[in-house]
Amino acid sequence: MKHLFTFLMTAVLAITAMAQVPRADYRVIPLPSVINGIKSADFRLTDQCLVNYPTGNRDMERNATMLSQYVEEMTGMHLSIRPTLSVKDHVGNISLLIDGKMKDDEGYRITVTPRGVEISGKTPAGVFYGIQVLRKALPVGAAAAVNLPAAQVEGTPRFGYRGMHLDCVRHFFGVETVKRYLDIMALHGMNRLHWHLTDDQGWRIEIKKYPRLTEVGGWRNGTTLGHNSPVNDGIRYGGFFTQDQIREIVRYAADRYITIIPEIDMPGHMVAALTAYPELGCTGGPYEVWGMWGVHDDILCVGKDHTLQFVTDVLDEVMQLFPSPYIHIGGDESPRVRWQECPLCQQRIRDVGIHAEGKKSAEALLQGWFTTQVQQYLAEHGKRIIGWDELLGCDVDTTATIMSWRGAEPGAQGALQGHDVIMTPVGPLYFDYYQTDKTWNEPSAFGGCNTLKKVYEFEPVAADLPADKRHHILGVQANLWTEYITCEPQIQYQVLPRMAALAELQWLQPNEKDYQDFKVRLPRLVDIYKLYNWTYRAKSLVLENEDKE
Repeated sequence: MKHLFTFLMTAVLAITAMAQVPRADYRVIPLPSVINGIKSADFRLTDQCLVNYPTGNRDMERNATMLSQYVEEMTGMHLSIRPTLSVKDHVGNISLLIDGKMKDDEGYRITVTPRGVEISGKTPAGVFYGIQVLRKALPVGAAAAVNLPAAQVEGTPRFGYRGMHLDCVRHFFGVETVKRYLDIMALHGMNRLHWHLTDDQGWRIEIKKYPRLTEVGGWRNGTTLGHNSPVNDGIRYGGFFTQDQIREIVRYAADRYITIIPEIDMPGHMVAALTAYPELGCTGGPYEVWGMWGVHDDILCVGKDHTLQFVTDVLDEVMQLFPSPYIHIGGDESPRVRWQECPLCQQRIRDVGIHAEGKKSAEALLQGWFTTQVQQYLAEHGKRIIGWDELLGCDVDTTATIMSWRGAEPGAQGALQGHDVIMTPVGPLYFDYYQTDKTWNEPSAFGGCNTLKKVYEFEPVAADLPADKRHHILGVQANLWTEYITCEPQIQYQVLPRMAALAELQWLQPNEKDYQDFKVRLPRLVDIYKLYNWTYRAKSLVLENEDKE
């Protein structure tokens, strides 16, 4: 009888212990396209498990190291990593595998059985996205073990371009802030950072051949208070990234399978450069790095040959720093009033045989000519340009990729013309906009209102876009301009949790999206935000209808 009692108590304690082991949940954000349960026992993840990766594959070794780090951050368990080629080593462990038979370069497959876990991808990038899914499936909090339900989990992104934008010009943010931004992007399965580095309010990238760009152009003598009030704080403000710091950030991004696309805005938004080198402007100056927001009339003088030389010199150094196949050259908000009055620009118009065409002025076509010079120069070096949708009015070549910001319609028109397009319309994908129309308790923002729901429900491919043109919509990006964002917590507040909605927009097919289900899954992702002490807008989690907040 005594032995029976002991046996029963042992069984009860064992069952109780099993019940107390937290369980993973694969319904993460972005939601996998396939979650098929397997009728089998769970896999028990403990610190005795190893993370296996293919011997000699440095990318997969880094993936394994990151997975081990993520598990430790989420649960406190430390998993050692091990190179292996033996199938026998997979039993009882997590194995990272390359499967060349998988169709999509960024797709992933996670297979969980009582014998172990396999995370597979056609490429290391696909494996990395599978790692993010497993990471987000884990509960947050110290645990001696976690049960992983037996299942096959798969996902493939809808778009190859899944971007976020960060403006480090209007307000400057250093290396560690940019790295954390990249970490946030990685958690959400994103792969492109559009990095805005030059504008009227500052020049933030070191160019060796033109040191005054940062020595002079990297600093302004004060910043307007509020929304372009007449009051300027009079405080010298600025900063820039050295080339070594940029290389460090580019490597950090690449380790997370994120490509950084730099933006060097031209011919407009160049007052910081003109302040450093006034001979590049139509009037010759003097100029001053702008302490206000908006659009400045002074732009590059493209009637001067040495302006074109300046541009190619700068791009030479930019191309050395960024392995991205794309360089963003802006092209937006370029007033041409100086060109209309500049004898050199007017002479250039005559020399290259430009004539006004319908609604396109000669000066608009001069910008197209200038853009084509840049386009051809970059093409000689194996690069392509991205520009804002104003370029559609300048007769640029269709090898230019268009970033559609003035709504979705310019993007659709660009696709019809044969341009590749990235959709980033001001509504709803400008994350510097307010997240509610009840703004009195919100940090200062640009204006407007882009709620979490609006972001989630946006459809980037127009219903009437012909089937043979839809492939031109490369992807989706949200933008964060920083006129009114002065610190890193405010950066995070503006993008979280809206970045979660963007992630589902980038990964899921339209018929897979369900906003109410997304809101159910969102709090578990927010637990990870809390783990890393990231700032987020908590009200977006609890409101049933953000549009009536």
